Amino acid sequence: MLRYLPYLCSGVLFGFVLIKSEAASWYRIQEMFHFQSFHMYGILLSAILTAFVSIQLIRRHARGQSLDGQAIEIPSKLPGRGSYIFGGLIFGFGWGLVGLCPGPVFALVGTGSMGAMVVLAGALQGTWLYGALKQHLPH
Repeated sequence: MLRYLPYLCSGVLFGFVLIKSEAASWYRIQEMFHFQSFHMYGILLSAILTAFVSIQLIRRHARGQSLDGQAIEIPSKLPGRGSYIFGGLIFGFGWGLVGLCPGPVFALVGTGSMGAMVVLAGALQGTWLYGALKQHLPH
């Protein structure tokens, strides 16, 4: 169990940053969807930049190995038959309807938000439903 402690600490720190940066704020998310504030767009752009730089560093300097020597493979995404657009629309409608991205749900549950607990329950039900219907869906 002790080997999982760094991951727990990282998750708690990430949740703290989400709450303090107001990335989990329903009001900030609504401002973004109504194009009233740059706050959330700035957070999203910094996340994209961080991910891009991190992937480039892993590809160039880690020599394709994790810290414990396992191979790191980051496959390129192939263009889909509209599945990315369809999935993005579902994700975006859910985000706009609930006013919450899946990441901050856990941080808000940690703060005791009853609304976030309801959203998490719905997300878990949707995940279960996808698993049950996966074989019947186009991929």
